Amino acid sequence: MINRRDFLKVSAGASGGLVVAMALPGCAGVQTGYQAETGEWRPDAWLELTENDEIYFTLARVEMGQGTYTGLTTLIAEELAVAPERITPRFAPVAPEYRNPLYKLQLTGGSTSVATSWEPLRLAGAEVRLMLVMAAARIWEVDPSDCEARNGRVVHPNGIDSLPYGKLVRLAATEVVRGDIPLKPPAEWQYIGKQQNRLDAHAKSTGTAVYGIDVELPDMVYAVVSRSPRFGGRVKGFNGDEVSGMPGVLGVFEIERGVAVVADRYWRARKAQKVLAIDWDYSDALSLSNDQVFASYREAADEDPGVSERSEGSFENASESAERVVEVEYTQPYLAHATLEPMNATAWYRNDQIEVWAPTQAPDLGRIAAARVTDLRPDDVTIHTTFLGGGFGRRLTQDYIEEVAAVAYRMDRPVKLIWSREEDTRHDVYRPAMLHRLKASLSGNELTGWHHQIVGPQILDWYVRNAAPAQYPWAPKFMYNTLGKVGLMAEGIATPKDHSAIEGAIEYPYAVANIDVRHTHTDPGVPISWWRSVGYSHNGFAVETFMDELAHAAGEDPYRFRRRLVASEPRHLAVLDRAAEMAGWDKPAPEGRARGVALVRSFGTYVGQVVEASIENGAIRVHKVVCAVDCGQVINPRIVVDQIEGGILFGLTAALYGEITFANGEVQQSNFHDYPLMRLYERPEVEVEIIPSTASPTGVGEPGVPPVLPALGNALFALTGKRQRTLPLKADA
Repeated sequence: MINRRDFLKVSAGASGGLVVAMALPGCAGVQTGYQAETGEWRPDAWLELTENDEIYFTLARVEMGQGTYTGLTTLIAEELAVAPERITPRFAPVAPEYRNPLYKLQLTGGSTSVATSWEPLRLAGAEVRLMLVMAAARIWEVDPSDCEARNGRVVHPNGIDSLPYGKLVRLAATEVVRGDIPLKPPAEWQYIGKQQNRLDAHAKSTGTAVYGIDVELPDMVYAVVSRSPRFGGRVKGFNGDEVSGMPGVLGVFEIERGVAVVADRYWRARKAQKVLAIDWDYSDALSLSNDQVFASYREAADEDPGVSERSEGSFENASESAERVVEVEYTQPYLAHATLEPMNATAWYRNDQIEVWAPTQAPDLGRIAAARVTDLRPDDVTIHTTFLGGGFGRRLTQDYIEEVAAVAYRMDRPVKLIWSREEDTRHDVYRPAMLHRLKASLSGNELTGWHHQIVGPQILDWYVRNAAPAQYPWAPKFMYNTLGKVGLMAEGIATPKDHSAIEGAIEYPYAVANIDVRHTHTDPGVPISWWRSVGYSHNGFAVETFMDELAHAAGEDPYRFRRRLVASEPRHLAVLDRAAEMAGWDKPAPEGRARGVALVRSFGTYVGQVVEASIENGAIRVHKVVCAVDCGQVINPRIVVDQIEGGILFGLTAALYGEITFANGEVQQSNFHDYPLMRLYERPEVEVEIIPSTASPTGVGEPGVPPVLPALGNALFALTGKRQRTLPLKADA
């Protein structure tokens, strides 16, 4: 257990600024420096107070719409006793202190931002508040316990006199706090748990927020990259001389991932790209189709029962003694991320260093990506993180930073690289296609055994390439690939186990005596990465659809069937009951409609959902989604509701439309006309209710996604009597 004091280190600059930095175990101290020419203390630290009464908070988790900019700032504000609007967040540079402690990497993902910051950031604010109070008490020669911090000032015991924080920072930096840092009790919270506006709303509404695609630098040029239509293809030759002579073209050259065209204007680069003719070598390229992918999965499943990931009792014995065994198969396709801001980055190579401006979820991996394709060391690479126009896991992979760094390294001017929507769709790193084989044993209406075989790849196999070197940035580049291999070999021992294929299956919550969950690892070679809610997205669909099938097989109401099996799980039961109540489960659905229910715990958050749907004019129409969510202690109720609603719509898009298909190794989709997102006119009524909880906060960015896919499928079964076991769902199935 880490002592609260171990979290923090405090220092003061010559300018009088007070600096607080987290000192998590295993992290080196943040390097700081005093700039004599400006008289400013500019630390790479979490919290800075200046004599001008300014407060800066270094935000270590990127803002991609999920609310870290507001939520994490609120934690600091609460303990510092200032309004969140008084604090100016700044995106963190690459430094060990800003690593996500769960992953040992500086990344934002897994719905972990609040969970990992809940205590450390409050402690930072509380310690600074205490030191400011001690400084004021010394000036007034009174007992610090008789003083109060309020609205950015320390108030004298007489209740009249006060001093602003800015006047106290120089003296406060000399104070020494001993013992544990007291945190405010919930009864005194002014901001945590209260309805709050988003701190980034004004900047985003007025266009002043800088996303990666907004970055502008002096004398900047533009790059586009033509990549192989088939993954694994290599350049054999291209008509570089012809393209180089076009207006505004400054360079045409090969990089690792294809051929880059650089021009003085973006559209000139695009026009030149249309003239570019590349001869591709496909000898090592993929040539598969979706049918071939699933055929290979079935072959692997037949040959290999898989590694046991959860085993309780004996499913074999349960199935032998059961009255009947139900056996089904589910499939889910590859999915693209479809972030509204396509991949982009800007880089400037000068003075044997490179600066990169990028909307990245993992700036330390971005630094490795830029170093990998140049002759530079990671220390020679500076990453400036911007706002992200959507992430969903796509921006955890740094291919676009590799590309811009490789291009900028050959230019003497800053270069902005922009992917088109078509490039973004056809060269994504996808949510993996997965196959599920499930069996269950029933005796009467009792579920006695559960068997789940998950077939498909693991994401870490693709991600470790830059993740392992990012954990050891001091390692020479010739070791990068070796570090990746060692990381995979040590998975679950020296490195975290990859749960991407099995999460949502191993947490099966229902009270069944005999459980067997297995993973058969097979990889057809399609590049994959994390996708919003990751393994929970496909396992949630398989588990909750099969539970619905079993309820009907047992002759029991799907809600009550689940309820009986989670009776000893109070948090599961609470969200399930509340969702059913919100939906009016015991009342008939409107004519022509039906309801489906699902229950999924993901990222520590419990979610129950009921979907009401119909089929109208040959199309599925979702009329209403009700959702009960228990995410522990809530920091900002509005953000919770927004994120759960967003997850529901994201999941409905996948349920109704999401499918990336391959033909001879080439992605067939290209833009929103053939990889559509849910449109505003299709949006159902969404009602979200938060279950009060005093448990530590958990994630909300992703848990809204998994239940809505099976809940919709279950509603369609109730409507049509036809069970759909493949996504996306069809009106004419």
